[in-house]
Amino acid sequence: METGNNTIVTEFIILGLTEDTSISVILFIVFLGIYVVTLMGNASIIVLIRSSPQLHTPMYLFLCHLAFVDVGYSSSVTPVMLMGFLREGTSICVVCCVAQLCSAVTFGSTECFLLAAMAYDRYVAICSPLLYSSHMSPRICILLLGMSYLGGCMNAWTFTGCLLSLSFCGPNKVNHFFCDYSPLLKLSCSHDFTSEIIPAISSGSIIVVTVFIIALSYVYILFSILKMHSTEGRHKAFSTCTSHLTAVTLFYGTITFIYVLPKSSYSTEQNKVVSVIYTVVIPMLNPLIYSLRNKEVRQAMRKLMARTHWWS
Repeated sequence: METGNNTIVTEFIILGLTEDTSISVILFIVFLGIYVVTLMGNASIIVLIRSSPQLHTPMYLFLCHLAFVDVGYSSSVTPVMLMGFLREGTSICVVCCVAQLCSAVTFGSTECFLLAAMAYDRYVAICSPLLYSSHMSPRICILLLGMSYLGGCMNAWTFTGCLLSLSFCGPNKVNHFFCDYSPLLKLSCSHDFTSEIIPAISSGSIIVVTVFIIALSYVYILFSILKMHSTEGRHKAFSTCTSHLTAVTLFYGTITFIYVLPKSSYSTEQNKVVSVIYTVVIPMLNPLIYSLRNKEVRQAMRKLMARTHWWS
């Protein structure tokens, strides 16, 4: 459909990570493997936590939802990226593109809030163990989870609303491997300052608030650990935090590169590489981090495997 000299865009072409067909085949195999491991690893975490009574605690409730969010986050992006390796330029309708952006932002933002909730859980467990059952009651856990998903949805609505207010009447080739907001904004023929600043403020606020909660929680945790006289107590307290700290460092290290640093400080290709890390690679690593570095998860896994073997 045409309006004057311009054509209204009805679909976008996702250019993908590379145009080199020989590299595309290798990347397809690699990322297909990563996606399969992501689905199996996170599904295993969910099944393990739900089937192990010893893991029915607030910390593992949040971990179960983190695994679910990681599956959603990866599934929002990876299938389209895999199709891009099989053919040059993946066509996607405007509605599907908006839906993909909304899904990716929802799960990505929810992960930020969940990581903050997990940090608060560790703070209460280590700094106020006698009050843990009241401060992390089922009602409070459900409230924290609800706020995490609501915060993710609200941020997604901000991005989606701004995207729907834009007009696309020129080039339709998205220089990315999924419908991310920044490359779509560059294609718009009607975007103004508000379309650029509102999503930046929204996502930036979430990063600042959640990082503040995580940092403050771990400052109090550190002081509490330093006051402990028992070496064994210190080691146990540190061991319950290392998995979460590793996940936080990986996730926030990459999203800070994209959403905090000035866009002039990195190229589009660097943007793609970092985006791959936090949308595809980290969802695969989280189950490995929490299973390999967590004694309770390893014990529950052994019990579940022994029980499964006994029934078979």
